[in-house]
Amino acid sequence: SWTGEIHGRVVCDVCGDSSIGPEDHVLQGAEVAVLCITKSGEVLNYQAFTNSNGIYTVAETMPESERWDACLARPISSFHSHCTHLGDGSFGVKFSYNHPSGYSHTVRPFVYRQAVVPAYC
Repeated sequence: SWTGEIHGRVVCDVCGDSSIGPEDHVLQGAEVAVLCITKSGEVLNYQAFTNSNGIYTVAETMPESERWDACLARPISSFHSHCTHLGDGSFGVKFSYNHPSGYSHTVRPFVYRQAVVPAYC
């Protein structure tokens, strides 16, 4: 059998400067959707929520012949009351999944921004 894993982070870009700095924080409970197409053409949908470290994980074990071929990860929502606007370039990431069994693919962080930038930024 084959095991694949996809993980990534969701971050609140407090200053809206498109870089992750010490003032930014991870978002717990953010929802991410992962859609994968298997080598046989089957479409699999996964839903994941970030943990206290802002990390979401999708993993599955399946026959080698049914393994993921390509996946699309995209953020769905942030439940943080102040950080709910998706940042530029955070609308989704499509990638081929060509890792052998037991290896994971890391998706770049999805970034949410605050509606109002704090004065200290």
